Amino acid sequence: MSTTQTTERNRTAVQDLIQGILTGQLLDKFEQHYADDIVMSENGDPEQTRTGKDANRAYEQAFVANATFHDVSVGPVVADGDITAYEMTMDMTVFGDRVKRTQWAVQTWKDGQIVREVFHYAA
Repeated sequence: MSTTQTTERNRTAVQDLIQGILTGQLLDKFEQHYADDIVMSENGDPEQTRTGKDANRAYEQAFVANATFHDVSVGPVVADGDITAYEMTMDMTVFGDRVKRTQWAVQTWKDGQIVREVFHYAA
C-alpha cells in the first residue's frame, strides 16, 4: 500500500472514530479501531499509561459511564501515513466535576488499527 493510500485509509478511519465519539458510540469504535496491544497515555506521562486492550477498555468504559457532554466540537483533523491527529474541545461533567478541555489526540496506526494514542491537553 502506498503512503497516499495508507494516509487516506487512516484519515477515513479516524473520521469514523470521531463520528462515533460525537454520536455516543465510543465503545463500539474502540472495539473496531484499536489493536489488542494498544498503548494509551495522557500527556505522554508514564504514570498515566495504559497498556493492552483490556486495560484501555476498562478505562474507556469508566469514562463513558461517568461523563456527560454538554458541548463537543472538533477542530483540525490531520493524517500523514500511519499518524493521525485531531483537536477536540469538550465541555463535560466527568466524575461529578464540570470540565472544559481542548485536547489533541495523536494516533499511530499499524495494519489499519491504532497501536498508540496520546492525549495532549493542559492539566
